[in-house]
Amino acid sequence: MSEEVRSMFAEIAESYDSTNTVLSLGIHHLWRKKAVKECGVKAGDHVLDCATGTGDLALEFRKTTGPEGRVVGTDFCKEMLDFAPPKAAKEGYPDIEWAVEDAMNLSFEDDTFDIASIAFGIRNVDNPAKGVASMARVIKPGGRLVILEFGQPRGIMKPLFNVYSKVVIPTVGGIMSGKKDAYDYLNRTSEAFPCREAFVELMEGAAKFSEIKYFSLNGGIAYLYVGTVA
Repeated sequence: MSEEVRSMFAEIAESYDSTNTVLSLGIHHLWRKKAVKECGVKAGDHVLDCATGTGDLALEFRKTTGPEGRVVGTDFCKEMLDFAPPKAAKEGYPDIEWAVEDAMNLSFEDDTFDIASIAFGIRNVDNPAKGVASMARVIKPGGRLVILEFGQPRGIMKPLFNVYSKVVIPTVGGIMSGKKDAYDYLNRTSEAFPCREAFVELMEGAAKFSEIKYFSLNGGIAYLYVGTVA
């Protein structure tokens, strides 16, 4: 992974949660709940959450898997990941496992997990197609890869979101974190990253899935992709 991106996330790690909640008006939590629901995770499942950051999606999965399941949260930025264990312990889930991992080169064996996920992280992977293939490799046949990522809205939402993402996000993010450049980067990458059919095509390039479907969230501000491993 790019050292520049890793360093950027390390610098905003302390304010990451509070800034995200303000900028999304808390909606990002609902998107994660949607991801857990649509992937069909159940009690006892083994789940890998890549680019887990401070652990929000891993926590959502753990609520469903129960103590008989296994949840592993990984991130390439240790400074972000350092906030996850105390958060999980405070929520009553000290058994979640945490590890520093590169999504493109996961250390886990083939067919280890029922579900693998990545939320708002695939666009930060140096080679997204390689990241998709790497995550699919560690999923059991019939399991699912769940990807939650920003997109580009269409229709009436497009001009409204363009103003919000180009002006409000960098300004407010910069004030709260002291790192305006980081939120300029987040806007630029979201604006340029493939979504809808274009991202489905990227996933299909991995030749790992028997089915891929996607859901538009809040008018296309974000998209949820679910691929079933062949």
